[in-house]
Amino acid sequence: MTKELVLPNDLAACHAMIAKQQRVIDLQTDRLEEQKIEIAKLEKERDAALQLAFRKKIERYLADPKQFVIDFGDSPEVVDAAAGIADAALEMVGGYERRKPGTEKPRSEAIPAHLPRYEVKLPVPADLKDCPTHGERKVIGFDWQETLEVVPPKLIVRRTGIPKLACTDAPECGVVEADRPVGLIEGNKYDTSVAAEIVVDKYAYHIPIYRQQDLFASCGWTPSRGTLLNIQKSAAEQLRPLVMHLREVVRAGPVIGTDDTTVTLITPQEMPDFDPSDPKSARAREVIAAALEPRRASVTARMWAYRSVTAPINLFDFTVSRHRDGPEIVLSGFEGTILADCYAGYESIELGSAGKIRRAACVAHARRKVFESRNNHPSHAALLLGLFQRLYDIEDRAKAFTPDDRRSLRQSESLPIWDEIGAYLASDAVANVMPKEPFGQAITYLRNNIEALRAHLDDGLVPIDNNDTEHLMKQVALGRKNWIFIGSIDAGNRAADLMTLVSSAVRNDLDVFVYVKDVLDKILGGSRDFEAMRPDVWKLAHPEAVRIYRQDERRHRAEVKSARRAKRRGSRR
Repeated sequence: MTKELVLPNDLAACHAMIAKQQRVIDLQTDRLEEQKIEIAKLEKERDAALQLAFRKKIERYLADPKQFVIDFGDSPEVVDAAAGIADAALEMVGGYERRKPGTEKPRSEAIPAHLPRYEVKLPVPADLKDCPTHGERKVIGFDWQETLEVVPPKLIVRRTGIPKLACTDAPECGVVEADRPVGLIEGNKYDTSVAAEIVVDKYAYHIPIYRQQDLFASCGWTPSRGTLLNIQKSAAEQLRPLVMHLREVVRAGPVIGTDDTTVTLITPQEMPDFDPSDPKSARAREVIAAALEPRRASVTARMWAYRSVTAPINLFDFTVSRHRDGPEIVLSGFEGTILADCYAGYESIELGSAGKIRRAACVAHARRKVFESRNNHPSHAALLLGLFQRLYDIEDRAKAFTPDDRRSLRQSESLPIWDEIGAYLASDAVANVMPKEPFGQAITYLRNNIEALRAHLDDGLVPIDNNDTEHLMKQVALGRKNWIFIGSIDAGNRAADLMTLVSSAVRNDLDVFVYVKDVLDKILGGSRDFEAMRPDVWKLAHPEAVRIYRQDERRHRAEVKSARRAKRRGSRR
């Protein structure tokens, strides 16, 4: 039964009822607008996730004033078609540039002469043995065809005879024995080559232990996973002093790039014993205690990378959280510039350093925020992206300069562009951009961090962005996709140490297996000359272990990129 609506008879009461209903309508309208904004935000996050998962991440910007004008609609079919055409066009352009005659020295595809060879002579076919006119034919030679084969890795056992001596005429003297060789495991059961294989497979080729077990099994030895982990642990303990030396090399440099990413840490069943001398133990105890109380299965830990700009060394560090005390401990005693994103922890480190540490912000981060919000305010974004493009063109020209010459070029050409950016951000032109809009958030980021973004202008050693350090996160991400999680805090610290060694070897274009095995042999042999074991120093003494083709590929990519930018600069004039 519908309830009858009772209306007041006097005018004042009617006005009050109408005003009350209007307030309800206004509240509902405001709530509807908030929901629309939230829906738009969620749709943007969804689109960004789809872009990250299924599309190429291309941030190339072409300064074409017409690129924001043409509109073919926004139906899914049109959007998909446009995206496909754009990707195909970029691939065609990139492919054309890579194949320009004279820009790349063709790589020899001949089978290397140093590889061992064996001969197989094919039998003479029966129908060719006899000539119909002259009778039996004789073999006068062979045309040789070379075919490359793969022989699976072979495991061999080395038997080492340890001399035992005695006085044959005086048994009471007893038996004496020569010193046994020092090994990773008691009894020297596993050679350093086995340890190097395990370390390189996991941290260079991202093969988890259980898959390595299959690889070794295919060679005739089926170790337990615990055995492989114990060998890796022993290798990490031997390599720890070398890693600490590399840590000091990085901390001694005037400029360090840093970044971090997440890793999953399995929560222990009970509170582990912590080393009171470890400055990270207090934070680790606090985080583990917080996870044990509600019995959480895992903790979101962090792997940090610190990339020296002046020495070709990459340092990794593991922490149980993203609290600032992680980088604060690593950077303790450091004096110079840290290049990073605008994480508040770095600002605190800068403020607490009494002027010894200066923070430089990554320009690529700021540019990316403008690029990703370009559809929100196309004309504003086009202007800022054009200015960023000019900055990067200047950096491209300055790559081969000395730090002093690079600083002079930045002061004369980049500084006016930054002044133009600052003036534009403070002008009435962007006054109508709302702070909560995507482009408004990009503007706010630029305004709040403008001084840190300009820090590279005063120091020719400081890169304009932190992209090289951010690329190191791919090494963690690829491994994380395979080994999924880290089993303990000690395992996380060992992983950071081994990644430091492997990543630094890769940065120096080394055969990582040869390098890791050699330094293990040297350390077990008693050497403490860690300076000679630095990847960049070791490289000079072992040119045969340098992967020249990696250097050639990198040089060619740089030449193509510089040629493209030079061509664009020429067309702009």
